[in-house]
Amino acid sequence: MTDTYLDIHIDVDVAVLTLNRPAKLNVLDVATRVLLAQTIRRFGTGDLVRGIVLTGTGRAFSAGEDLQTVPTTYDEIREAFATFHDVTRAILETKIPVIAAVNGIAVGGASEITLSCDARIGSPAAEYFQPENHRGIVISNASSFLMGRLVRNHAMRIILGSQRIDAEEALRIGLLDEIVAQEALVDRAVEVARQWNSDPRITALHLGLLRPRPEDIEAAFAREDDAARQSWESGAFDEGIEGFWTSKNAAQA
Repeated sequence: MTDTYLDIHIDVDVAVLTLNRPAKLNVLDVATRVLLAQTIRRFGTGDLVRGIVLTGTGRAFSAGEDLQTVPTTYDEIREAFATFHDVTRAILETKIPVIAAVNGIAVGGASEITLSCDARIGSPAAEYFQPENHRGIVISNASSFLMGRLVRNHAMRIILGSQRIDAEEALRIGLLDEIVAQEALVDRAVEVARQWNSDPRITALHLGLLRPRPEDIEAAFAREDDAARQSWESGAFDEGIEGFWTSKNAAQA
């Protein structure tokens, strides 16, 4: 479906899902997020493939939310959060390994989606950026739980400071599991997915034991939804988005 910017390729027995809107840094509109969750669930049963790899085209993994179609009502914010949350939920429900092949910058909600993957393999160009605290937006995708689970106290500076984390720093603090050459990135992610699923019966059991408990994830979703409501009601959301466009337009002038 060209209007959802998601390419699907089966590498023998691993599904490679590629975000493909490079001119817009693979931003994730609602339709693409819905299709992504549906596709992950379709392959996640393990009946068709042994693993899933999620990656991007061009110089970005994904720039996250499409701010060209930013929510203008609270109902739209709720839909935006629900569709982001459901991608995370779909990943954590799979019975096969899900590997993020982070080929470039991963921003906001897209960065947060990688946190729910079973591994994050990056190229030297991989970069993490959580700008929400300076844009009037709150984090989503259960990242309020998953970020700290992965990087402990580093979560504060990543979220509150909106610091850009390059590949080497991401590897050091645990956001990435390894770094490989860009041209080998997807092949390495596919290889890991296969290696980790030598016996699908046992792998599915271990994924259930090692991943976060569903009740912890759902509780994080609920807290994030409430924070989004408060951001909207306080006016911080509108002011943050307006400030983003003002600064961007000024930089392009």
